[in-house]
Amino acid sequence: MYAKISPFIIIIPAKNEVKTIGKIIVEIKSHFNAPIVVIDDASTDNTIQVAESAGAIVLPLVFSLGAWGATQTGLRYASKHRFKTAITMDADGQHEVASIPILLNAMQEEQYDMIIGSFPKRGSISRKFAWCIFRKLSGLKLQDLTSGLRIYNQAAIDLLASQKASLLDYQDMGVLILLNRMGMRIAEQPIFMHPRKEGHSRIFSSWWAVSRYMLFTIILCIARLNIKRFYPKKQ
Repeated sequence: MYAKISPFIIIIPAKNEVKTIGKIIVEIKSHFNAPIVVIDDASTDNTIQVAESAGAIVLPLVFSLGAWGATQTGLRYASKHRFKTAITMDADGQHEVASIPILLNAMQEEQYDMIIGSFPKRGSISRKFAWCIFRKLSGLKLQDLTSGLRIYNQAAIDLLASQKASLLDYQDMGVLILLNRMGMRIAEQPIFMHPRKEGHSRIFSSWWAVSRYMLFTIILCIARLNIKRFYPKKQ
């Protein structure tokens, strides 16, 4: 049983996840009486119909905004409706519903602004190489920098729903750097992840995709050295 915590919302960005999204929603609803919001990132399959039939609120995007754009749309929905806690998870079936109470308890007990559901063992060679570079450049000590399973409190939701976070290209390092810069408390919570059930990672699918991702993120990490000028760190 998870800790008694204020009403929370579950946010799932999805793009062409018709084979997995329905099962995930049904399983979540069998354990939690919480709103599930699926942000459809301009899917070309029946993701919207399946998600709605399973009982989720669906926010369809007219054109693809990418993983972070879709996630931020969900966080803006959470901020608008004044949810104090939001959980983001992937639509590909990697994340266990059993991890949700683990994150809720960790948030309740430790009073962090954001907690990452961490499973470093899942990392491929290219992913672990990227993590190593990003840790050195960003100064962050987290082990799993790219997990999409995360829990945010209201302060983090409102920050990430704001214009300050609108130009982030990827949902992982940009979010972590911004939260850290603004004095938010970030932690990791060990969880288990399944191998992706369908398709492949859009970021770590090839060395070309990894190279592009690393270029953008390295620029972002370097830019953090000057970000204080624009967003002074809270004391």
